[in-house]
Amino acid sequence: MKTIEIIISTDGQSRIETRGFTGSRCRDASRFLEAALGTVSSEQLTAEYHQSIQHQPNQLKQEN
Repeated sequence: MKTIEIIISTDGQSRIETRGFTGSRCRDASRFLEAALGTVSSEQLTAEYHQSIQHQPNQLKQEN
């Protein structure tokens, strides 16, 4: 399951955590939140980020 979690600490600092996204899809999914929350001060990439994106091969069936 893909989730995006926003954690706001008592001092007002916010953190965005994505789960279930592979490769750079996590950045694509959270980009709008980063823009809304302000300047990104740091980034920590997870193991999911370093996983390759699994593509399903397209199978074409040719009728004769």
